[in-house]
Amino acid sequence: AALLRARESDRVEFKETARWNVRESRKDARMEIAVAKSVAAFLNSRGGTLVIGADDTGAAIGLERDMATMRTPDHDRFELWLRDMLSTALGRNAAAQPRIVFASPGDGTPTVCVVVCRPAPRPVYLTQPKDGGSITDLWVRVGNSSRALGVDEAVEYVARHWRPSPSTLVLGRPSAR
Repeated sequence: AALLRARESDRVEFKETARWNVRESRKDARMEIAVAKSVAAFLNSRGGTLVIGADDTGAAIGLERDMATMRTPDHDRFELWLRDMLSTALGRNAAAQPRIVFASPGDGTPTVCVVVCRPAPRPVYLTQPKDGGSITDLWVRVGNSSRALGVDEAVEYVARHWRPSPSTLVLGRPSAR
C-alpha cells in the first residue's frame, strides 16, 4: 500500500497490465515489451520496483485481465509466463534477477504483481522483433520514465556505470556503481 501511495518515480513504475491492451480490449505483445523495458531500465540503473496491476495514479486494478489470457490463471503460471517473456527479451541471466511477489495492498483490494529489481552486475540489453528482424537496445531510468539510449550514449553509460575496479578485473566481473 505504501508503494502505491508513493507514486511513480525513478525507482517505482506502475503498469495497469502486462499482456492486455486496455484501449483495444485485446492481448497485445506491445504491453509485454513495455514491461520488459521497465525491468531492463531498473536493472541498468539504480534498481527499482515495477507494480503490474496498478494504474498511473497508484490504484490497485488487479491482474484479472492478464490472467484471463492464460490457460491456467494463477499466480504461479503468471510468474512462469513473466520469467519466460523476460528470458526471451532480456536473456536468462537477467530474467532470473528480479524478485517477483504477489500482494494485495489492503482488505478487498485486488492482488498486484510486484517485480523488485536490484541493479544488475553487468549491462542488460532488450531484444525485440522489428520489421522481420530484431533490434537490441540499452534501457535506463531517466526520472520517472524508461528511455532507450543511442549507441554512443549506451557505450558511454556502460563505461561509466560498470567501471571495473582492480579486484573485478582479476575476478572477471564488473561491479555496478
